[in-house]
Amino acid sequence: MNDRPLVLVTVGTDFHKFDRLIGWVDRWVRDTGTDRVRCVVQHGASAAPEHAEARDMLDHAELLRLMGEAAVVVTHAGAATIGEARRLGRLPVIVARDPELDEIVDGHQIDFARRVAAKGLIELCDDEAALRARLDRVLADPAAFRLAAGDDAAAQAEAVRRTGELIDTLVAASRGETVTPADVRGAAPGDEAWPSVTVVIATRNRPELLRTALDSVLAQDYPGDVRCLVVFDQSDPDKELESGDDHRGVRVIVNERTPGLAGARNTGILAADGDLVAFCDDDDVWLPGKLRAQAELLRADPAAELVCCGIQVAYDDTVVDRALDRTAVTFAELLRSRVTELHPSTFVLRRAALVNGIGLVSEEVPGSYGEDYEFLLRAARRAPVRNVPEVHVRVLWHKKSYFAQRWRTIAEALDWLLERYPEFRFVPPGYGRIAGQIAFAEAASGRRRAALRWARRTLRANWREPRAYLALAVAGRALNADKVVQRLHRRGRGI
Repeated sequence: MNDRPLVLVTVGTDFHKFDRLIGWVDRWVRDTGTDRVRCVVQHGASAAPEHAEARDMLDHAELLRLMGEAAVVVTHAGAATIGEARRLGRLPVIVARDPELDEIVDGHQIDFARRVAAKGLIELCDDEAALRARLDRVLADPAAFRLAAGDDAAAQAEAVRRTGELIDTLVAASRGETVTPADVRGAAPGDEAWPSVTVVIATRNRPELLRTALDSVLAQDYPGDVRCLVVFDQSDPDKELESGDDHRGVRVIVNERTPGLAGARNTGILAADGDLVAFCDDDDVWLPGKLRAQAELLRADPAAELVCCGIQVAYDDTVVDRALDRTAVTFAELLRSRVTELHPSTFVLRRAALVNGIGLVSEEVPGSYGEDYEFLLRAARRAPVRNVPEVHVRVLWHKKSYFAQRWRTIAEALDWLLERYPEFRFVPPGYGRIAGQIAFAEAASGRRRAALRWARRTLRANWREPRAYLALAVAGRALNADKVVQRLHRRGRGI
């Protein structure tokens, strides 16, 4: 009897019942026989099994002990349990909770399970037959679900590290905690020369605003070389802007990639040759001292890859300063909030990080809306986004913005973002924020049914999310969407 393989089943502490998984396992134990297998089931709020050993709860120490002894660990798609199983050398077998069966509040487990299954980190079972097939393998080969330490050990270690980082991030985000990694530090600047900077200014039909933006960049009191790449998108290039100055040069090029802001920025990135790459929108202005302050931070912290700063939002005759009171923003914090202060016109990046890690601006985002937020999320996954907590960029919000009335594009882009980053499902305030934005955009575009659907999703995630109520008011024609946005802009806020 002692040579029976141990099957450990755990469903965590969620108050939702997971009778489906418990029933599947218990029927398999009945058919297999307890003389051939030992099965311990931690069932939580679910009905206790009849044939397997039932435990309503397991303390953490006992859970780890049983995981270490188990031939296979069967569980729901909980990130923490998956991480623990892998750290103990087990390839977990997963059955994701289904919101349609009232096993969980939303579909985040299904999304997350598919994501990690695609990376080979779990064995995913969608039905009882698939689960039985995995459990039968244990009878034939008790080591079938053990991770081979000597088989591509580096890749295994990296997989565990990435899973652990994801768990830490999502736990912190769900609790609203701020996690500052150990490598966020502030050593004194070195004695090396000031890095050269390539500033990418993407532009389209804004000649006067463009000249103002360009002048503000060239006027920076920065000791190093600054070269501007003005990228004309869907408009005729103005070669008169070019300058051959060795220290403050200007070059004019044309967007050769996907039409739109993302393609234009990427054209500039690929043509850049500076140590650092910075962005400035053609309707924004860099204030004195901006570039020096950010370069000093990058020189002081070799681990930093992207640095932002505070902004001054100008809308009509209203000006509002927005600056963060902290020097680092993590991936967890960006899941909860867009953090408007991290505006693309404040971005200064190491070119090496762009080319070798973060990658180009995504050209897949519908209409290039929110591509800067997606870029921030991608960058923050690698390293915290650093921040200079003073205002150094003047950002113009105006009624002629190319995105002001493109509500359908906004809805499609934000829906794309939720699909691309299933981690939002673990962070109800973050998911609710974006779902609320989609609901408002759908309401503003006159798509009432879609607006109501997204408003319901918003309220399920976070009933306190104000965007849901604004969307309902717009859908019910109690409020005008444009007037709501205008009032928010005057306060330096957006929807």
